[in-house]
Amino acid sequence: MSDIKTSSPSGPGLKRVLGLSSLVLYGIILIQPTAPMPLFGAAATLAKGHVVTTIIIGMVAMLFTAISYGRMANAYPSAGSAYTYVSREIHPSLGYFVGWGMIFDYVMNPIICVIWISKAAINMIPEIPYPVYAIAFTCLFTAMNLRGIESSSRTNSIIATGLGVVIILFLGAAVRYLFLNPPANAAEWTRPFYDPKTFSFHSVSAGASLAVLTYIGFDGISTLSEEVHNPRRNILLATVLVCVITGILASVQVYFAQLVWPGTNFPDQDTAFCYVAGKAGGHWLFNTVNIALLVATIGSGAGAHLGAGRLLYGMGRDNAIPGRFFAYINPKTHIPSNNIILIGVLVLGGVFLLSYPLGAQLLNFGALVAFMGVNVSSFMHYYLRGERKRFTYFIVPILGFSICLYLWFSLGIKAKIVGISWLTLGLIYGAYRTNFFKKPLQFAKLESLDEAEEEKEK
Repeated sequence: MSDIKTSSPSGPGLKRVLGLSSLVLYGIILIQPTAPMPLFGAAATLAKGHVVTTIIIGMVAMLFTAISYGRMANAYPSAGSAYTYVSREIHPSLGYFVGWGMIFDYVMNPIICVIWISKAAINMIPEIPYPVYAIAFTCLFTAMNLRGIESSSRTNSIIATGLGVVIILFLGAAVRYLFLNPPANAAEWTRPFYDPKTFSFHSVSAGASLAVLTYIGFDGISTLSEEVHNPRRNILLATVLVCVITGILASVQVYFAQLVWPGTNFPDQDTAFCYVAGKAGGHWLFNTVNIALLVATIGSGAGAHLGAGRLLYGMGRDNAIPGRFFAYINPKTHIPSNNIILIGVLVLGGVFLLSYPLGAQLLNFGALVAFMGVNVSSFMHYYLRGERKRFTYFIVPILGFSICLYLWFSLGIKAKIVGISWLTLGLIYGAYRTNFFKKPLQFAKLESLDEAEEEKEK
């Protein structure tokens, strides 16, 4: 089925070229195996040192939501992610609302990535000013995604291998450091999970609302449903596997980092993990981790850029936003090239207007809104409307929604104000596009795998 293409109403469609391994690699690089490293300092400060606990809370929340994503991808094998599921399962207006919030999420990801890698690059070559790095990396993201999905998949394989080596180097250095400088007593080994002197639900909740960023991006897997072999099986498996792998890797990394550097007084909060690596292994490891995070963030940002383009394609195809522009597929590369270029322009503006901490919280704002929408969609499709009322169809989306709602309320006040303002703007635009939501969205026909196979045989 490698030549199967899903059709769109106005031209070429997306090509099915991805298998399970490619999806998992795409998801891991989109999230990045070193995801907890850039936010380690901020999470440690907010959670008063309980970074491992916040990572685990985030993994539990995302596992429930990942199952809901996988189930909804089976029900609606179409690009568009949470927007698609909520639109078709609950109501087009609510789907548009969720999709508008997802635009916030997907655009913020490459923005904070460009901000971080530009600062990391300055650590290496400080003579070049920040604006030059910001422009250069934004153009790099855009160029990478204009190459097409097959090229992006090959790039992911190379990045994943390199990051795996760097993580092993750090863990080896940390083990050696702890062997030579062991914690004072047995209680010190468990403090990354629970420190009775500093623990509070408020601080851990605040840290967890930021630590969710470790997993942000796994939902991008579902936006590739139209480019995957056997999406009914592979989307669910890949989404769950990515969350589990990311959670395990993240927990191990931050656990050893907290043992090496027990406190929260870092020379620089944004690059705290680099200093931890330097303490564990010396200056060479400081530089190695700095370079690794730079490369990893390029992969994550480029992947988010790719997912944003496909989200806009899904919304444009349904005419929630102007379809003539957003639903266009390049006939040679089979990618929504207009959207890729537009996202690049938005990223370029955002890197000069936002800071990394605010951008990260704004990203989580949009992501958690989308996650809650997907959990509700899964509950309605499989439990309320499904023929078989399985207990898992009830409890999984309920728990996923509840935890995501709790984390959403734990976000900072600035993120809530800006995020709600963005949703309000979307509500106004949606009312304009649909005559105050009286005019329904016209959804494109979703081609099933069987129909695609029949079309291929013709």
